Amino acid sequence: MSEVLETERLIVRAFQPDDWRDLREYATLPEVTQYDYDYPSADEDLQGVVTYFIENPGHWAVCLRSSGKLIGHVTCTRKDPEELRTWELGYIFNPVYYGKGYATEACRRVMQHAFEDLGAHRVEAGCDPRNAPSWRLLERLGMRREAHRLKAMFLRRTPEGDPIWNDSYEYAILEEEWAARRLSDAAA
Repeated sequence: MSEVLETERLIVRAFQPDDWRDLREYATLPEVTQYDYDYPSADEDLQGVVTYFIENPGHWAVCLRSSGKLIGHVTCTRKDPEELRTWELGYIFNPVYYGKGYATEACRRVMQHAFEDLGAHRVEAGCDPRNAPSWRLLERLGMRREAHRLKAMFLRRTPEGDPIWNDSYEYAILEEEWAARRLSDAAA
């Protein structure tokens, strides 16, 4: 992935090997990963995460245009089977930059890329119902809640190895909904 996606305040680009340092600043914080998988904390393991992001399409580093500082990342990866033309959206941001609209701006630009450049028919996202900032972001993006799935997933286990089940909200937006939203935004 050599493409660079730009917005007024952000550069959304492929990960680079040195990005692990900025990734460490937020991906190892418990308040960031409480509704996501835990990231490793050792330098070499975080370098491995960045290598994975570099080698697998759909992982975007979100950087401030003004300084180049990596402040978060967005994933938008194609789901199987490919003929369904469905992508899955995810995001994690540094809490220092919360409340400034960066996640909305970055996700909107990545979704635009998925629909307008990659030919997505549908973009989906899931989040824990307790994570109100996350589902509010999805709604700002124009996604609709399609389901509240009970005990549908687990990210962690008890000390005995048993899964800790969590509910999940499932969101989606179709290409025609995206196009209609873009038209109404342009007219406003």
